[in-house]
Amino acid sequence: MHPTIEWKDGKVVMIDQRRLPLEETYVECADEEQVAAAIETMIIRGAPAIGVAAAYGVALGVARLSDRDDLEAEYDRIQRRLFRTRPTARNLFWALERMKAIFEEQKERPLAALKQRLLDEATAIDHEDEDICRRIGAHGAELIKDGDTVLTHCNAGGLATAGYGTAIGVIRSAWEAGRRIRVFADETRPFLQGARLTAWELERLGIPYKVITDNMAGWLMQKGEISLAVVGADRIARNGDTANKIGTYSVAVLGKENGIPFYVAAPLSTFDFSLEQGGLIPIEERPAAEVREINGRLIVPPAAAVRNPAFDVTPHRYITAIITEKGVVRPPFERTIAALR
Repeated sequence: MHPTIEWKDGKVVMIDQRRLPLEETYVECADEEQVAAAIETMIIRGAPAIGVAAAYGVALGVARLSDRDDLEAEYDRIQRRLFRTRPTARNLFWALERMKAIFEEQKERPLAALKQRLLDEATAIDHEDEDICRRIGAHGAELIKDGDTVLTHCNAGGLATAGYGTAIGVIRSAWEAGRRIRVFADETRPFLQGARLTAWELERLGIPYKVITDNMAGWLMQKGEISLAVVGADRIARNGDTANKIGTYSVAVLGKENGIPFYVAAPLSTFDFSLEQGGLIPIEERPAAEVREINGRLIVPPAAAVRNPAFDVTPHRYITAIITEKGVVRPPFERTIAALR
């Protein structure tokens, strides 16, 4: 599979996820404004991938500076622009904080050296992500048995990361270990990340799957057709409450009711240790057009009002375990998550 995002010839190249699965095209970003717009319009999406994009956006922005005049003011402007792209994904802010730390440490060096050091750090964030996801996959694969049918929601695969995936990384790792598994992919309204993106990835990986509408999951659980659920995350509070794509909470509640394990797969960069509980996680409200239209075609009455929160928060009591690169974290999450620090 082509990398979700990469630095190439002084530009950031990313696959345009809006056009998948029917059209595989790539977008080149030459400055931080284009990277910010790509994040906002969901050309690139998924918390870890957004973090990588933001880091490269900083490197691009500083690379365009021709002298040191107002260096700190310019850096702050670049960071603020990227900072306000999407409010929920913790990895975005984690990456910007990491880049800022490098800037503060290196800002007195010659400008060329500073530019190279920032690019090196962004590249490191990119490359580290695949290794982290592979470790998440290896830990999570131990939770999947031969013959299991796994439900996943939204897309937490290679497209949502730098290339391997978190939730899909778990599924992929189990498949690569020889376990005969099947996957149900929720279509994930309104942006259809499951139907468009997860299905596209699973097909390329050769993993058997079926797409279902979001409201089919409970019935299939009740019929015994789902063994476990694995999803990604955009932000995790220190008590284990987890923000993920809207509809995740419903899947978790249905899993609890039907005695089905519900797992969250996420890197440590998704944890927000500053937040005591999930009610403090900012929830992004996306444009109404995403609900009102499909492929630009209106599907509701012209005057219909809509709501479009992009995420919901699953309380920790519904989560069986959280799969990280350091291992599988189980309740009581207040204590086990604290140990991750």
